[in-house]
Amino acid sequence: MSNLKIVDKQKLKDWANELFKKNSFNMVDVSSKKVTFRRALASGKINVGKEIFDLIKTNKMPKGDPVALGEVSAILGVKKTSELIPLCHPLPIDHAAAKIVMHDKDNSLEVFCVVSAEAKTGVEMEAIMGVNAALITIYDLCKIVNPHLEINNVKLLIKEGGKTGLWKNPDGLPDFLNEIF
Repeated sequence: MSNLKIVDKQKLKDWANELFKKNSFNMVDVSSKKVTFRRALASGKINVGKEIFDLIKTNKMPKGDPVALGEVSAILGVKKTSELIPLCHPLPIDHAAAKIVMHDKDNSLEVFCVVSAEAKTGVEMEAIMGVNAALITIYDLCKIVNPHLEINNVKLLIKEGGKTGLWKNPDGLPDFLNEIF
């Protein structure tokens, strides 16, 4: 035991920073941040065309209901975010929900995903991943009818918590959110 050396915690931290900052990839160090309430809402759209839209509305899609499965897939996407995004922290998700809205005007489905957690870092990536998982699931269920589908406009709408507090997308929010925020 005489070979053991007591190392000052700050020196150890500096040593780790010196060694690993040279690496081109690293997870952000959140160890000194406080746990706070975090919430994020993201959205995205998929244009499916009139034929598929009508099949979805009448519950006649060959592989099943894209809306129901898309909403379930969003939750799974939220839960798997840190496994798919290499530098994303695994977070203790307290709540996740998804809603898919059908728009007759442009034959599209719009996905909304909200996520919350008490954590040291935000849940934006989880909300965005939830939206993407839903959109890709919808694509998968619809491509059998016609693969000419377009996923677009995936974006963060709102995030709250941490040092920055409330952030709203500067491009605007959907009408139903304007009434709340």
